[in-house]
Amino acid sequence: MSTSQIRYSSADRREQILEVATGLFAQQGFQGTTTKVIAEKSGVTEALIFRHFASKEELYWAVIERKINSAAPAERLLENLEAGGDDLDVLSRVAVEVLERRAKDQTLSRLLLYSALEKHELSERFFRNYIANYFEVLARFVRQGIAEGRFRDIDPLLAARGFLGMVIYHSWIQELYGGKVVQDFDLHTVSRTLARIWLQGVQAENKMLNGKPNLLPRGKRLKYQVK
Repeated sequence: MSTSQIRYSSADRREQILEVATGLFAQQGFQGTTTKVIAEKSGVTEALIFRHFASKEELYWAVIERKINSAAPAERLLENLEAGGDDLDVLSRVAVEVLERRAKDQTLSRLLLYSALEKHELSERFFRNYIANYFEVLARFVRQGIAEGRFRDIDPLLAARGFLGMVIYHSWIQELYGGKVVQDFDLHTVSRTLARIWLQGVQAENKMLNGKPNLLPRGKRLKYQVK
């Protein structure tokens, strides 16, 4: 049976459109991609696209949600925080996961950067629905550290943004800006170095690093929830 004769289910056709749209939006942005081109590349009509998605904006949002649900960043962050170990090990593990995931697939980063640069309202929607909660998961880890006397009395959310910001920006430099062509760093070395830099800034004065960070109580698991 030829490709033109294959009958796709509605769900399969929707998935096909999303797959094509993801690649085009990531390469050309929201404004640079038309539904006409998406339809042509998907082998469907524009009318069929709008049967699945009410507007181009809703198609773009569906693309972002699909990538987020696949990557599950907040859930993975939570797992790494709950896995135990000392603060340096915990944060190094968090950084490794972020850098490995972004090295394998830069699509989501490109989609979100395009949204922000194009001042698209969906970037704000994405922040409210996903990014804010992602930062909050790590902020709860910081709050516990403050309560236990391991960390200084600092703004937990700003501290969380600071750590994840270092990690994500390093990923952008290496993966999107071509930094790895000039100098390719060992991922685990980068993760541990960034974690150590952050800890040296936030640890309480009586818990300052002397070669290794303060240890969390053995067997203690951090209980957080992802919204």
